[in-house]
Amino acid sequence: MSDYQKISPLAFGLSFGILWAIGLVIISILALYTGFAMSMVNVFSTLYLGYELTILGVIIGTLWAFVDAFIGGFLVAYLYNLCLKCIR
Repeated sequence: MSDYQKISPLAFGLSFGILWAIGLVIISILALYTGFAMSMVNVFSTLYLGYELTILGVIIGTLWAFVDAFIGGFLVAYLYNLCLKCIR
């Protein structure tokens, strides 16, 4: 019998989404006020449609980042649970 537990895909996706969205906001604020991490801002602006260093742009980018990381986290937890079934 295995000691591994299932992961809730919804909770895992929400966790990833919230953390990534907060991270994007922090990086945006740092870039806006200090110029730090401008190369990351350039990457984010190519990944997330509407993201730029304005209030509205950061809000749009934060929503995109949340959705992006939520889907990624959900899929990771779902695939983990799927692999866990194969082991048992």
